[in-house]
Amino acid sequence: MTETTLPYPVNLTDGVVTLRAHRTSDADELAAAVRESVDTVGRWQDWCHAGYTTADATSWLDICRRDWLLGDGFEMLIVDALTDRLLGGMGVNQRDKEQRIANLGYWVRQAEQGRGVATRAARLAIRFAFGEVAVERLEIVVAEGNEPSRRTAVRLGGFFEGMLRKRLIVRGTSVDAAMHSIVRSDQGVSAS
Repeated sequence: MTETTLPYPVNLTDGVVTLRAHRTSDADELAAAVRESVDTVGRWQDWCHAGYTTADATSWLDICRRDWLLGDGFEMLIVDALTDRLLGGMGVNQRDKEQRIANLGYWVRQAEQGRGVATRAARLAIRFAFGEVAVERLEIVVAEGNEPSRRTAVRLGGFFEGMLRKRLIVRGTSVDAAMHSIVRSDQGVSAS
């Protein structure tokens, strides 16, 4: 089977939030959103630190474009559907093409947390993953103690499969992580 590059989404919106491809012009705002979120996102994600620069964001955008072209991962920005203000990031990433599995990752900038942004955006990403990407299983892996992300996984219908020992590295330390999964049949979506 020959795989073609998926086009960037143009209609992933619920009218409140939109998922869209990164643009080169997003680098400054992305860097500012990351630096704003050190106290919350930075507790769980090593890439989120006070020294995050526009150059770091530009490098990330390059990685996102490469992964998208290769079909290895599909990183998008979460933006306000009306203003295009950057709200966070959403990814269908760590894709295993043979097993049709991918990871669902999300973060929301600190000023926008607690408003349901991650849940809304993840529902769009789930639709994209089971539709265009054609996965059979999405995994949401959350560091032990990261209760906001665990609550989001549950709201999305993620099935808690257990705690995985030493599954993630956070701030240089190996930590346990909760594994939640969403499979195609959970969504009532048939294979294409």
